[in-house]
Amino acid sequence: MDTKDALNAFAALGQPTRLDVFRLLIKAGKAGMSAGEIGTALDVRQNTMSANLSILARSGLIRSEREGRSIRYFADMDGMRALLGFLMEDCCGGCPELCQPVLDEIVCA
Repeated sequence: MDTKDALNAFAALGQPTRLDVFRLLIKAGKAGMSAGEIGTALDVRQNTMSANLSILARSGLIRSEREGRSIRYFADMDGMRALLGFLMEDCCGGCPELCQPVLDEIVCA
């Protein structure tokens, strides 16, 4: 991930609804969610949700799959890993023990 991609991802996550959508899709995991399910869970209108989903998709943080006439959305874990990798690229100054608490925090329990 380069600086421009990272800035796009941060801009996408810098809006409360989009951050809530991203966190919800991470929680949904492999099952993902339809736009309607996301909108209902977050109490967001359909047209607003559509715009937010588009921004997140362009940022590389979510992906979608067509299921017949509907679309299911998923957190793009590769995009999230790339963003985290960008943030930690120069971490620790060669002392990996300094990064371990951060790594422990982000590893699934």
